[in-house]
Amino acid sequence: MEKPLILVTNDDGITAPGLRALIKYMKDIGDVVVVAPDSPQSGMGHAITLDNTLYSKKMNVDISGGAKAEYSCSGTPADCVKLGLQELLHRKPDICVSGINHGSNSSINVIYSGTMSAAIEAGIEGIPAIGFSLCDYSWEANFEHVEAFVKQIVREALENGIPKGVVLNVNLPNLEAKAIKGIKVCRQARANWKEKFDKRTNPMGKNYYWLTGEFELLDKGEDTDEWALANGYVSVVPTQFDLTAHHEIQNINNWNFNEY
Repeated sequence: MEKPLILVTNDDGITAPGLRALIKYMKDIGDVVVVAPDSPQSGMGHAITLDNTLYSKKMNVDISGGAKAEYSCSGTPADCVKLGLQELLHRKPDICVSGINHGSNSSINVIYSGTMSAAIEAGIEGIPAIGFSLCDYSWEANFEHVEAFVKQIVREALENGIPKGVVLNVNLPNLEAKAIKGIKVCRQARANWKEKFDKRTNPMGKNYYWLTGEFELLDKGEDTDEWALANGYVSVVPTQFDLTAHHEIQNINNWNFNEY
């Protein structure tokens, strides 16, 4: 039987250790084609390139780590998926996996995540997709302890399928393998960033700003991704890209729009 074709992408860039780890794990499951940004694109969300040219370069086989083909792309994570599906892959992939991100994409972070936006772009195109993130922001992060969990989730997704319109947001705790208790399917925790700008002045007298902030968990539920991670579990959140608040349609239909 033909091996599954796996599209691998990320937002930390083509040289990121997390991407290298994901390629290594996926080549044990199927044929891997990589399309990833040529530079870090963290926090890009679902941005796409409209007013500039896109470039793609096929990488030297020495970097591939076992991939069938590997391409860098000058655009965003969503661009990488679009370009891969339309121009670079020889057929529709069986699954798209994005990551492994250096840092958490749980709760509200999913909104800003380039990792998850790449997966969502694949989902929009009807391809099963998963975003993987490790709760360790270090470039030297160790990914070995999550290999078994990453492979298990991808194999289950290939065997069982992911519902149309749904993408999986997987966050992996930064713990030793023996300390991880298992996998929990969760909801996204209600949380926010209490942000502020650090205002500074450059040598030319111009003001500039660094965005800073503190994470605020507003949700005490024990069925959330934040609870799962804090308690030693891998969190899996089924995420939809239909942003309609269906439960509020009838309520807003009751507004008196006829007065205007």
